[in-house]
Amino acid sequence: MPIRMNRAASTAIALSLGLALSACNTGTQNRSLDSVKQPVVERSNYTLDLAATSAGLPIPEQRRLADWFESMGLGYGDRIAIDDAMASAAVRDHVAKIAGRFGLLVSDGAPVTAGYVDPGKVRVVVTRTHAYVPGCPDWSEKLSEFSSNATTSGYGCAVNGNIAAMVADPEHLLHGATGSGETVVMSSTKAISSYREQKPTGAEGLPEVSSQEGSK
Repeated sequence: MPIRMNRAASTAIALSLGLALSACNTGTQNRSLDSVKQPVVERSNYTLDLAATSAGLPIPEQRRLADWFESMGLGYGDRIAIDDAMASAAVRDHVAKIAGRFGLLVSDGAPVTAGYVDPGKVRVVVTRTHAYVPGCPDWSEKLSEFSSNATTSGYGCAVNGNIAAMVADPEHLLHGATGSGETVVMSSTKAISSYREQKPTGAEGLPEVSSQEGSK
């Protein structure tokens, strides 16, 4: 009798431990094909306050702005905005010309930044985005249990990590690229139009070849 009680007790303990472990694993298992590791896009705003007049930005301030853009390594994906209470067209024109040297345009509106703009000054804001996948790589799972039909802890790190690293503009991960599409449509139809307008090779008949000329 005591032997049976010991066996029953040991069986109950093993069963409870198994249930406890399975309950712990269930909370972290992903049984779908959607990866839990997804790219995250972060925005950072950089500001520069410049003195402005009714005629726009003075020459020294324009040089300051150009040097600042160059030190920032301004490039594709960066967004430029102007925080100007007067909404001066001359200031916007000067900033747009300097931004054009880097192949960028000035956006409409400006993001909210810390502090306030002093009277007689304007604030140029450069918004830069960065994409990454938090928690990757994840090798925390030492033993994979395929019987539960769940993905591994690092599932999605490779593909989503590469996408986040290679995308030219991280904003496109949020809402895609926008544009009029006019240039794209015109460019794509050039090859099709050239193919359709090309005359068939046999339209003008076959060339006449004399058999006597070949024997000379």
